[in-house]
Amino acid sequence: MAEKSERLLNLYIMLLAQTRFVSKRDIRRAHYGEYPDNTRGDEAFEKAFERDKEDLRELGVVIEVGSLDGYFEDEQGYRISPDTSSLPEITFEADEAAVLGIAARAWEQATLARATTEAMRKLAAQGVEIDTSRLDLVPPSLRAEEPAFDACWEATQKRRVITFDYRRPGEDPARRRLQPWGVVRSSGRWYVVGFDLDRQAERVFRLSRVQGKVTLTGKTAAYDVPAGTDVKLVAHRLVHRTPDIEATLLVRQRTGVGVRRIAAAVEEDVTGPDELTAWDRLTVSGQVRDLVNTVLTLGSNAVVEAPDDLRAEVIARLEGVIA
Repeated sequence: MAEKSERLLNLYIMLLAQTRFVSKRDIRRAHYGEYPDNTRGDEAFEKAFERDKEDLRELGVVIEVGSLDGYFEDEQGYRISPDTSSLPEITFEADEAAVLGIAARAWEQATLARATTEAMRKLAAQGVEIDTSRLDLVPPSLRAEEPAFDACWEATQKRRVITFDYRRPGEDPARRRLQPWGVVRSSGRWYVVGFDLDRQAERVFRLSRVQGKVTLTGKTAAYDVPAGTDVKLVAHRLVHRTPDIEATLLVRQRTGVGVRRIAAAVEEDVTGPDELTAWDRLTVSGQVRDLVNTVLTLGSNAVVEAPDDLRAEVIARLEGVIA
């Protein structure tokens, strides 16, 4: 399935990047190794190419067919017009646009970029004329900083077993073998979910705790993901989540709109750490990590009043920045 997806992507890029119609002969030559070679005859290529064209059309891709020669119509070629592949004008309300803006800044992963670059390299090597500006339809924008992300993502697409060293807090790294079902993001972190071959049970691993290189082993399609599996639900169920704590924060008036929205109680005009402005006392609940980040984001506009452990964590983070 992964090989077919890559072949479809390469075919799509080739036809989209053309300023003219492309013959089947050029397509086959540019993607040598992806389509059946000459030892299997032209019939095998014809069948595979026709299937790929239909798959692209089912995805909504409009493939134009035209003559390769303006004077002779004996051979047909293929291309994809950017006009039929680009999105129509879409308008959003202000709040919808804000959410989309945040989402766009969140994803900047190199996996698809590498696939596109590889496809363009193959075309250039065959002397195919390409126009890269035609590919500027939807810029990618999602990022995963964990080095283990790419290998785990690839393994889930190919259904290959992965091995890696995993370090839990306070423990030495241990070798794990996993049949990955999916990669998900939860509470600001990336996780790989799958079946642990050594524990013989479903497990979830935080990618930031993976030590060193993730290695893909065994054959492609070596296992099946259990029917009906929702990797997001599995991750939510398996990820250890500490109980929320209740905290009291002093927040400068006219600041901290986000934290005020989740506050269980607000006491206005209280004594604050300075007299530059008025202060409010907010009662909030949440994970320690999230509350620390909230206070640090507000800078001098927020102070932890209680509990002491949360206040100490904020101070420790600030001292770390200074150091």
